[in-house]
Amino acid sequence: MILMNKRALLTLCAAASAVALAACSGGTGTTAASGQSDSQGLRVMASFYPLKYLTEQVGGAHVTVTSLTPDGAEPHDLDLSPAMVDSIGRADAVVYLKGFQTAVDEAVEQQSPKTAIDLADTVTLVNAGEGSNHPADEDEEGQSGHDGQSEHEGHEEGHSHEGHEEGHEEGHEHHHDMAKDPHFWLDPQRMADAASFIGEQLAAADPANANDYRANASTTADSMRQLSETLSNRTASCQSKTFVTAHTAFGYLADRAGLTQVGISGLDPDSSPSAARLQEIAEVVKSQGVTTIFTESLIDPKVAQTLADDLGIGTAVLDPIESQVDASKDYAAVMNENIDALAKALNCQ
Repeated sequence: MILMNKRALLTLCAAASAVALAACSGGTGTTAASGQSDSQGLRVMASFYPLKYLTEQVGGAHVTVTSLTPDGAEPHDLDLSPAMVDSIGRADAVVYLKGFQTAVDEAVEQQSPKTAIDLADTVTLVNAGEGSNHPADEDEEGQSGHDGQSEHEGHEEGHSHEGHEEGHEEGHEHHHDMAKDPHFWLDPQRMADAASFIGEQLAAADPANANDYRANASTTADSMRQLSETLSNRTASCQSKTFVTAHTAFGYLADRAGLTQVGISGLDPDSSPSAARLQEIAEVVKSQGVTTIFTESLIDPKVAQTLADDLGIGTAVLDPIESQVDASKDYAAVMNENIDALAKALNCQ
């Protein structure tokens, strides 16, 4: 269960962000030639933390970036208040990942912001079910992920998809099986590609500062490539190549490092593992000599901790960086911590 899966609280936080953005935008004009706000630079909304991080790095002093997903909140099932939806229409640009957050996709389509920067094609997302590091949720669990019944059993009992949603919290309609693995940001090389694309899009939206955007994008992309090189070098000589995670968020990282990820839950952390899935993981742990099961700060560690205790192995934190949990640590800092944690758990030389 997601610790921050309190959608009323999440929506309230989002609404507060929208009010703040509206207050900032009220009373300011835009420059007709560039669409840039008079005194604040471009007002940009990013759908969740890694995109906010990139946009701030690339935009520098010329942008004010607001995250649609509040800090410390899990972004998969984000709900947007009406105020936040309206704010998307007032923004100079929106940076998002189409197909990841349904509410954001719908709001962008509805509001038609001046500049919509969709990273989905630029970062080359992998289809769910394509390769062992990107399993489709239904393949991994074989069940609906909520009450321990398989999808087939649930349908036999007459539960349609709409009926299934009625017993859940408001906003659960955004929970869905993902056609593609969205977690590209855990591959720094893809983050480099995203930085370059954001730079070009901001340059087009604000030509007066195009050179700065492109220069910042180049610097950011270089730092992401260096981070990718660090990941590859630190995991090049590991005694173990398999790691177990709370949910299947680390496929792109595993691909880049030449490792194998085994997730307890699927691509969507709301999904719940079946008993059969837990048995499969236990067998992997024993056969591959896994010594650590990785938990996450935004996911209740109970299942992972219980499994680790049953198997007599330890746990450690591997952060999927879906949200900024600690304001003192940015994306690069947390990625370096992830690399350190992997190198230790896999006994890398």
